[in-house]
This record gives sequence, structure tokens and C-alpha cells, in this order.
Amino acid sequence: MGSIVVGIAGGSASGKSTVVRELTSLMGRSRVAVLSHDAYYHDLSHMPIGCRIQVNVDHPDSLETSLLVRHIKELKAGHTVEIPSYDYASQTRSSVGVTITSAPVLIVEGMLALFDERLRDLMDLRVFVDTSPEQRLERRIERDVLERGRDAKTVKRKHLERVQPMHEIYVEPSRVHADYFIPEGGYNIEAIQALADQILGLLDD
Repeated sequence: MGSIVVGIAGGSASGKSTVVRELTSLMGRSRVAVLSHDAYYHDLSHMPIGCRIQVNVDHPDSLETSLLVRHIKELKAGHTVEIPSYDYASQTRSSVGVTITSAPVLIVEGMLALFDERLRDLMDLRVFVDTSPEQRLERRIERDVLERGRDAKTVKRKHLERVQPMHEIYVEPSRVHADYFIPEGGYNIEAIQALADQILGLLDD
């Protein structure tokens, strides 16, 4: 049997990364390989820095999903892949990628992980992290200021003008494809534990 693929989607700053970390800890790091859809943003190094911020990174076209699909298939086949290494501050890819080795459980995480049918077709279990818009905005401001060197006012404005509208068009509707929901993201330890148990059960089948 090949790897089990688990897709984890949800709005920006909904807690997806925390859910992934908790799942990995519960199931054991040796059993899990993680692919972040965010690593597959298109390289914008060909554009002037001032123009890069105008690119709508919350739209599906900003991601090279075809490459992610190919990498999932290669990992399911037992191969090793080199995924892109993306710098959010400069919106560019490094010339050196990150090596990912196949594992029994492949977790594919990202806002639009359940939006694209090509990705959904590769998943054995589809998860949606369900967090309120207010919580997501608060978390996004904190994350982008601390980790990505951005200004709080700019982050809030972009969230209201671009992120939330894209969420309503692309992310929220994708929840209909989910098999499992995690309200409140990483704070919902019971739901994450239940999900880990379900995944481990699939491994034993």
C-alpha cells in the first residue's frame, strides 16, 4: 500500500500549521511527511519589488499546484522530492529547495488544499480547519508582523480588501469536500487527537 494522503485546508491563519505540528507529534515524526501548498507560490523575482506586493497571492493562480500534484504522486510512489523553498518577505524562491522523503502519511496543508480537484483526487482524508474571521485576522496580524516583517496596518487592510474576499470565493466553499472538521484550529486538542487516531486506523487497514 502507498502513502496515505491527508489534505488540511482552512482560511489564512486558521491554525492549519498548528494542527499539522500536533498531528505530527501525535503520530510520530518518522511516519509523517508534510507538504505545504504555500511553498509552491510562483517565484516573483522577475518583478520589481514594488510590484510584487500587488500580486494577489490569495488567488489559486498564484500557486504552482501542478508541481505539488507531481510531487505528491512521486512521494506516494516512494520517491524523494525537492520542494521549493519560498521566502515570503521577498516573494521569491531560493535556488536550493527542501528535500522531502516519502513516509506512510503525507500531509498536504494549505488554504486551497481542498479547492483544486487534482489535489482532492489524491487524498484519502480531507480536513477543514474551521476558525472565525475575527480570530483569523488577529492571528494573521501577529504572524505576518513577527514572522514576515510586515506592517500591522498593511496586513489588516490587505486582509479586509483581498484575503477575506478570496476566502469567501475559494476557501470557504471548499469545505463541502471535507470529511472532517476541526473547529478553532490548534486549540482543539480533542479533535486533533481523534483525527490522529483515524489516520493511524487507516494505516492499520
